Order: sequence, then structure tokens, then C-alpha cells
Amino acid sequence: MAPDADPAGGAAARPAARAVLRSPYSDGEWHRLHPLTPLLRGGLSLLVIIGLIVANLRERLLELFFPVFTELPPGELPPDPVDFLFANNLLLIAAGVALVVLLVLLGLFRLSWRFHTLRIGDDDVEVRSGVLFRTHRRAPLDRVQGVNLTRPMVARLLGLAKLEVVGAGLDANVKLEYLSAKDAEAIRGDILRLASGRRLAEAQAGPDGRVPLTHQAADAVASGLQGLVDGEDLSDAEPESIVRIPLGRLIASRVLSGSTLVLVAFVIGIVVAASVSTLWLLFTVVPMFLAFGAYYVRSVARGLRYSIAPTADGVRVTFGLFTTVSEIVPPGRVHAIEVRQPLMWRPFGWWSVTVNRLSGRASTDTSTDQLAAVLPIGTRTDVERVLRILAPGLSSDEWTLVFRDGILGPVDDDPYVTTPRRARWLRPLSWRRNGALLTADALLLRRGWAWRSLTVLPLARLQSIGLRQGPLARALRTATLTGHVIAGTVQTTVGAIDRDDALGLFESTARAGVAAAAGDRTHRWAG
Repeated sequence: MAPDADPAGGAAARPAARAVLRSPYSDGEWHRLHPLTPLLRGGLSLLVIIGLIVANLRERLLELFFPVFTELPPGELPPDPVDFLFANNLLLIAAGVALVVLLVLLGLFRLSWRFHTLRIGDDDVEVRSGVLFRTHRRAPLDRVQGVNLTRPMVARLLGLAKLEVVGAGLDANVKLEYLSAKDAEAIRGDILRLASGRRLAEAQAGPDGRVPLTHQAADAVASGLQGLVDGEDLSDAEPESIVRIPLGRLIASRVLSGSTLVLVAFVIGIVVAASVSTLWLLFTVVPMFLAFGAYYVRSVARGLRYSIAPTADGVRVTFGLFTTVSEIVPPGRVHAIEVRQPLMWRPFGWWSVTVNRLSGRASTDTSTDQLAAVLPIGTRTDVERVLRILAPGLSSDEWTLVFRDGILGPVDDDPYVTTPRRARWLRPLSWRRNGALLTADALLLRRGWAWRSLTVLPLARLQSIGLRQGPLARALRTATLTGHVIAGTVQTTVGAIDRDDALGLFESTARAGVAAAAGDRTHRWAG
């Protein structure tokens, strides 16, 4: 099916990014996904069916592969279905039924593949699917927040990958699964170029929505000259990571975590309980150790193959050993940044960095949290490198406020507004560190003594600022300051601040946020 014809002048108004598209899927026509898509999407059903067959043929399989066990006395298991089929002459009928079911499944998979199509146009990315119940999802290019590329282990063995176009809104993502790995990389670059070109075209368009001929000519000449200078465009090549995480550091960071403290507490409780009664231990010890073991394996595997690097389209973050996820966060899409340091990491000088950003997924989707950690573990140098590409707008003077005074502070000449002495019993250990500071580009929130953290809220991304005061806070003349941004794992609240200082921050942050949003251009980029 061909896309709708462009209105008069529409072809001239297309973004300049159309000239640099590399994937055959990006021609504005409807295309089908990879032929193996039904196998991967319906693979779970096939595994369940195979599991049921194996469970019912367990005795026959034991006799075939382990004949020694057939000499054992029979147990109280139900009769083998194969013996029942032989005894009643139903083997051919059962084989025919199994063949019909297999053919029906293959036919349904084939039919679903034929009705599952995608189109990448000048304005949006569309996916149509379903046979009886049709669905049509669309991600407008001017609302694209990023494109994630995921390679599950089975898909990687087949050379396939899936894309997820991140939209601006709840459950607004559009998934393209599955594509060949080469096509997926090319399509991701095309979508990001189209999205950035769309914004640039809208910025240059006149009142009638058309791009002036002078701008079109200038863009064409500039593109040609830039091509002569740059030569072959290798922007789709995997960029070199600015951070390397050694395996020993990654494993040690998982061991020296809060989960280990919980595990030690459980072990102590079990040892104490074992002296009284051991009957219930079988129902708690084994599942508990399996759960913790799975957590450690999963967290370590997720940190392997980690890389983070700046690209023309944004910050690229890749992680995962079994299932590899590669996401690109375009400029201006990071709404909050938090640098954390657990107590047991402090002797080694290790930190982690998490962000709040639009994920386009439902609030019940637990996989959203894995996209928050952009640096699982790193030194101060690693943290500084990551922050410089996530918050490039911070000036050199602000970096001192972030590192020396924020992450490592407080210092003697502390510029942060902190908890007053009269209320220090509310923060007995961290009252000097607990504070906030407004800079030219961000609101900085500093918290914690045992678990130290610093939150960076870019003013251009700040949606609003809140001030809260309960009865106890009114009696102590303190208040709680909250920066309202996209929901996520980053803490955006700091409490027990002097009331007058909090009011001053509230008013100045509100004015600075409006000014920063009015002059912000980070949501536009050229890929």
C-alpha cells in the first residue's frame, strides 16, 4: 500500500533528513517485518506445548535415553499416554490431530505476519497488526523521545533485534519487532534523523507550514558542501564508550549493596530461628537463596557489555549480556539526574548515576526501571564524564558547585542552603549536608550522610516547584522543597530547609524555570 500523496508543496516541505536515509523500510511505504517474527513472538506458546508433550511422554523418553531406569519398580505415576494410544489403536489419529494443530499454528503465525506491517513516513512511524482485531499505533516524529534497540538472547542467535520508538506520553511507545540487526540499526538512525529534521523544518516553516525556497536551497547547498568535507558518513558505527566498568568492580559493587545487608539479616534470623524450630526453614531458605542468587546474576549480567557514548543523535547507552539493550537519549530528554553513593561504596570512591526521562511505557511496566541507571558503577572521573554529556549546558563555575560542594560537600564555605541548627535533630547525621542550591541552569538538591546523593534538575525541564510545610515544620520554621518533573527513580525532594530560605528558593526557581523554558532549544537537534 502506498502512502497518501503529499499535498501541493508537500514534497518541498519534507525535512532535509530524507536525503540521508539508509534503510529500505524508510521510503514511506508499508513493509512487513522479518519472516521469523511469528516464531519469536509465538515462541512461548510453542515452548509450553513442547513442555506438555515432554511431561506426558516422560516414561517413554526415559526408556529411550536412559534404559537403565526402566528396571526400577513402577511408582504411582499415571499411565504413559503412548501406551494408551497403542492399546486403543489411536496412534494415527493422535498423530493426525497433532499435525493439524501444528499446521493451524503455522498458518496463524503466517497470517499474523502478513497483517503486521510498518511504515516510516515524513510525519510519523506507524504499525498495523491483528487479524480479527486490528490495531493501528502511530508515533508522531515531533513527539519522539528516543529509539531503543533490544536484542534478546534467542533473537541475537538468529541475527534479529527489535526497536521501540519512545513517544511522549503514557503507554505511547510503538514497537517494531522483529527486524534484522542491520536493518534495525539503520531504521533507528533514520527515525532519529527524521525526528530531528522534522523539528528543524517546523522551526523554519512559514505561517502556511511551508519551508521557504531560500531555506531549501541553503539546506541543499550546505548538505552538499558538508558531504564533500565529511566524506562517507559513518555515524551509524558503534561509538567508543567513555566509561569502562571492570568485571571485578561490577561484582564487588553488587556484593557491597543494600541487598547484601538484607541477605545477612535474613541469614542471622534463620540461624536464630533454627535453634528453636527447623520445620519451616525448607519453605523459606531455598526460595530466598534462589531469589537473591537470581538477583545477583541478573544485576551483574545487566552491567556487562555496558557502554555510554555521545552521538550526533544523543547519548547512546548499551547494556546486557544475555539480552542486550541499546537506547539513545536525544538532547533535552533528561528531566532529572541523581548521583548516589551507598555507605559501603565510599571507601572505594564509587558512585552510580540515574536519570528520569520519558520512557513512553505504562506505569505498571517494571522494565522501565532498568532504563533509569545510565551508570551502574563508576569512579568520580566516570561520573564527571557521564554528567558532562547528560548535562552539557552546565558552565565551568557550576561544575564546582556540583562536584566539590554537591557530590563531595559540604565544605567550609558551603554555598548550599541547609537545615538550620534549631531543626538539626530532624536530620541528626546529615543536617549540614541536607540542602539546596539554585544555579543559572539547574536546581541542585543534596541529601544523606550514609547514602549520599545529589540531584540535578535542569531548569528548562522543570515543570513546577512545590513548597510543603506540616505542623512540626511550622513550629520549627522549616519547609520541604520539591521539584516536579517526569516521574522516575530520582528523588526530587529535600526537607527540613529553613522556611525563609525555602521561600526564596521557591520564588527564584519559579522565575528562573520560566525563563529557561522560554529560551530552551535542546529539544531540537540535527542528526
